[in-house]
Amino acid sequence: MVIRSMKKEGRQQRSGSRDLYSCFVSVTAILWVVLPVAAAKAFDYKDALSKSLLYFEAQRSGRLPYGQRVTWRGHSGLTDGLQQGVDLVGGYYDAGDHVKFGLPMAFTITMLSWSVIEYGDEIAAAGEYHHALEAIKWGTDYFIKAHTHPYVLWAEVGDGDTDHYCWQRPEDMTTPRQAYKIDTENPGSDVAGETAAAMAAASIVFRKSDAHYSHLLLHHAQKLFEFADKYRGKYDSSIREAKSYYPSWSGYEDELLWAALWLHKATGTPQYVEYVVSNGEGFGGTGWAMTEFSWDAKYAGIQILASKLLSVGNFSAAQRHVLKQYESKGEHYICACLSKNNGTNLHRTPGGMLFVRQWNNMQYVSSAAFLLIAYSDYLKEARRDVLRCPAGAVRPQELVELATSQVDYILGDNPMGISYLVGYGRKYPMRVHHRGSSIVSYKRSKGFIGCMQGYYDWYGRRGQNPNVVTGALVGGPDSHDRFRDHRGNYMQTEACTYNTAPLVGVLAKLHQQMSHQHVKEMTTSSSPSYLEFA
Repeated sequence: MVIRSMKKEGRQQRSGSRDLYSCFVSVTAILWVVLPVAAAKAFDYKDALSKSLLYFEAQRSGRLPYGQRVTWRGHSGLTDGLQQGVDLVGGYYDAGDHVKFGLPMAFTITMLSWSVIEYGDEIAAAGEYHHALEAIKWGTDYFIKAHTHPYVLWAEVGDGDTDHYCWQRPEDMTTPRQAYKIDTENPGSDVAGETAAAMAAASIVFRKSDAHYSHLLLHHAQKLFEFADKYRGKYDSSIREAKSYYPSWSGYEDELLWAALWLHKATGTPQYVEYVVSNGEGFGGTGWAMTEFSWDAKYAGIQILASKLLSVGNFSAAQRHVLKQYESKGEHYICACLSKNNGTNLHRTPGGMLFVRQWNNMQYVSSAAFLLIAYSDYLKEARRDVLRCPAGAVRPQELVELATSQVDYILGDNPMGISYLVGYGRKYPMRVHHRGSSIVSYKRSKGFIGCMQGYYDWYGRRGQNPNVVTGALVGGPDSHDRFRDHRGNYMQTEACTYNTAPLVGVLAKLHQQMSHQHVKEMTTSSSPSYLEFA
């Protein structure tokens, strides 16, 4: 339209028109230079979202369904629970090994469910709603099996020590599949509380599409919360095999608060809010000022979730006072991400990545991005124009911008020029620390591969993995943005389900924003210009 208008003006031979023509030629020339640069930094969030959900199919344990899209995987763990006389087939492998750890698996499902609750419309608009629900249900179906009695939860299958001596495909697994439970004599309030949170959140997701399943999940969630609260204790004291891999450093109090908030969201029952209010100080919910949110430390997520109650519920003055304390601590986390506290802030790498610790730092990046986006939306819903941090006020849009910068860093806008989401973009980790990915597919070669054979023939290979574990978010670079793509560098090249889970909602939200921006730009560019009427 601009070029067509300029030609029209050129024919009229007016000096003013010639000046205007020259101006537009200059602008057009600049645009031809600038636009390709801008386009180079534009990311396909929809493609990243699709790949993220595909990752969960690569992590499936059990008998795979007919519609399995990750075709290099086969059935595995088909006798899980057999020794204990219980059916524990299914669920997810948490990372590159084959142990089914209940605590991180439950957190993964909670975050997937929260993504759908907050951004279900956006996920649906991207055509991924069905896949998101499938990812959640693969986990909740397993939790239903694992909760065999109101006060019994099977919290782990497999042993990390023996599993790590083996490098095998899951289809060849020969390591012991001992199952471990918590009960009244061996409590585990953290894993029971997180599983209750996952099932409560998932019950909200399935409420419209499958009311019966939603009710079943809620029933299990309520019983698990009752169990977790009545028989208190850390699960890694009852299941010592978990201590070396997923110890509950934060204790179990955060999971009790977390579960109560999700049960309130699922039921609207006042008793759960009262539980959160009355235990806010004793359980640390109104005391801990956090700079991380993870499978272990839930406080920042609790505080953000509690904050959202202030705009939707009718509470007493005393209850609102305590909820405001939760909000204050939640905002400390948000301000720390924004480097707006007068003290404790999150470190950033030279390339701009939020940095918490060396081992698997990307889990903290993806979870921060989710809380930033969610809190930005809350501020808009509460009609708060600014968030007042100690070091200055910030607008809700600034939270979105920081979250976007973290996602863009993940997808390739970083000093290494590499996408840390496997399978996305032109350059991504090719030697992921992942047993199934690093060994020839069972579908291609059904010959048995033993423990040591896997190490000798596959683990030490310099070449890229034969199977791409698409959608896996690896641990990522160090505090100086350095990354070494080596299978043995498990601190950086191993991926986990709870790394990718928070990204699902964020990517859906960013895709929607980009789509709306594109429509806005198209609408603006198709409007009649001054030149058309000159």
